[in-house]
Amino acid sequence: MRCTHWRRLPPELAREARERSASGCVDSAVRCQLSAHDTGEHYGLLDDLEYGTALWLHWCETDVALAVLPDCPTVGAGPDREGCRLFLDHAERHAWVDAEGEASEGS
Repeated sequence: MRCTHWRRLPPELAREARERSASGCVDSAVRCQLSAHDTGEHYGLLDDLEYGTALWLHWCETDVALAVLPDCPTVGAGPDREGCRLFLDHAERHAWVDAEGEASEGS
């Protein structure tokens, strides 16, 4: 299951994120994309940048920052070979593992 923590972008980081974003659009709040956890670091995806990198909002308690991180290159073993959608060297499970868990819970 995916983390349930959300974070609102501070106005100055929202402005910087829009300037750095490939699309020029970012959400005003993001959900942590890592596996479920209550403490420690959280990462919310803001936008893809150039091929192989993405802009993330990184927060830990009161510290909040933007981070440009390379994509995780791992793909699943299933027939569709789904990509991870997280960043290189992320903690815990790959994104498709959490997506499978969420799909089975909603069934």
